[in-house]
Amino acid sequence: MAEQNRKTRIGRVVSDKMEKTVVVLVQTTKTHPLYKKLLRRTTRLLAHDEQGTARLGDVVRIIESRPVSRLKHWRVVEVLEHKIPVSVADEVAGA
Repeated sequence: MAEQNRKTRIGRVVSDKMEKTVVVLVQTTKTHPLYKKLLRRTTRLLAHDEQGTARLGDVVRIIESRPVSRLKHWRVVEVLEHKIPVSVADEVAGA
């Protein structure tokens, strides 16, 4: 599979409790064919995170890849937005 033909998704990390694996929640919108109402659908995808940079709450970009395991077919390309840790947020707020 060529690099330009691979699917990419952007989602939020909802679990990082496994080694080198994160669970990414990807949200898509779809219009109902008859009623034209926007429907929100969520998918939980397991992604391979070799360096372990993604943490709980981070927004990441994942790309389709060859199967790494039985359920992992995606890998983390980059972390787009880091969630601020609670301890740092308290220091910024002055508490």
